[in-house]
Amino acid sequence: MRHQGTAYVIFLAAVAAIGGILFGYDTAVISGTTDIVRNQFSLSASGEGWYVGCALIGSIIGVICAGSLSDYLGRKITMLISATFFSVSAIGCAVCGSFSALVIFRIIGGVGIGIVSIVSPIYISEISPARIRGTLVSLYQLAVTAGFLLSYMANWIIDAGIDPAVADGSLWTRMFNAEAWRGMLGSETLPALLFLFVIFFIPESPKWLVIKGNAGQARKVLSKTMSSEEEISREIEVTGASLGDDKGKWSDLLKPGILTAVLAGCAIAILGQFMGVNAVLYYGPKIFSDAGFDNPMFSTVLVGLVNFATTILAVFIIDRVGRKQLIYWGVSGMIICLIAIGTYFCAGPSLGLGNGFMLAFFLAYVFCCAISISAIVFVLLSEMYPNAIRGRAMSLAGLMLWVGTYLVGQLTPVLLEWSQAGTFFIFAVMCVPYMLIMWRVIPETTGKTLEEIEEYWTH
Repeated sequence: MRHQGTAYVIFLAAVAAIGGILFGYDTAVISGTTDIVRNQFSLSASGEGWYVGCALIGSIIGVICAGSLSDYLGRKITMLISATFFSVSAIGCAVCGSFSALVIFRIIGGVGIGIVSIVSPIYISEISPARIRGTLVSLYQLAVTAGFLLSYMANWIIDAGIDPAVADGSLWTRMFNAEAWRGMLGSETLPALLFLFVIFFIPESPKWLVIKGNAGQARKVLSKTMSSEEEISREIEVTGASLGDDKGKWSDLLKPGILTAVLAGCAIAILGQFMGVNAVLYYGPKIFSDAGFDNPMFSTVLVGLVNFATTILAVFIIDRVGRKQLIYWGVSGMIICLIAIGTYFCAGPSLGLGNGFMLAFFLAYVFCCAISISAIVFVLLSEMYPNAIRGRAMSLAGLMLWVGTYLVGQLTPVLLEWSQAGTFFIFAVMCVPYMLIMWRVIPETTGKTLEEIEEYWTH
């Protein structure tokens, strides 16, 4: 029975993790479309920045709404809402008739990203037993990296198939030739519709059902994931006891202990964006081009492959090694790699350093990032807050994450123009406060129940 319950929990986690594929795809696909969109619509530098950043504005809107939506409507309904946004955005981008319409549909997709970045990890965290919770929530990050890789490959394939001689004027031809950005953005339609479909086959989070006073329905869900009535009753009792008289108000975030957890979560969320990871996602082709690579788009595919393969490794070791140990080793490696990349841009030719040196440390940086902060962030944020206010607290941390992502997306071109070497040295420096917060403030959560983690903060 335990084996069957574990298999069912893995199925539920895998369904919720499809939202991560859409998150990754929608986030990274933009990197292959910027040149085509800029040329077609004669965009200025600020116009190009708005095209890249508009989806991030949508993401910020999404995370602001996600916490309250998931706490009020439930995790399942909120995932359905995000899947609908993704579907509308993908189809709209493929067929839109103007730049303004394109921006609107990109913002809609961004709202979907913001919502799913909060609710999918929460759902997985709440349906997972403590012994494998880190592994299962890491499936979400694995799905994100799969979305990155799929978008990089789609961009590469569509870009390679462009034939300027073909121009019959049909939408299909425009999608994969003169206006290939339509095909790149529109290819997200299939996973978006798949996500929308499969959500109907999963139940609501049992913890949310208990929070809403529906213990009977929660018991039915838990009967499929737990092996005995005694275990089910204990889970419902522990969840109910953790609530007390707490109704999950925004003001609860200011309580002693909880405020510390909220501030720590917000800090690691925003600092993680200033350590270079999203600069790689959004501007990887530009960075490789500036470094003198002949095929920057293919080099970006290599980044996606390393990111994906490393996240698979992280899924298997996160509950064995522990969250904090992965951070210590991974971020230390990131600092070394960022200094090496900065040195390449600063004095590469004079030191006899070639593209191989740059690529090796770039991929090593991606490895260190994927095994640590990228694999850990959604796990920590989904498990470190009390049951009653988990959605609201994670929404606030997610807001900080997306504010950081937006700022990095806007500032990276300016920083690269100012100094390529200086940009990577700044990223290295930003790793230090992240490490200090993890060391001094964040507890080790590996193997602990959500209620035990809540006990740490509140007492």
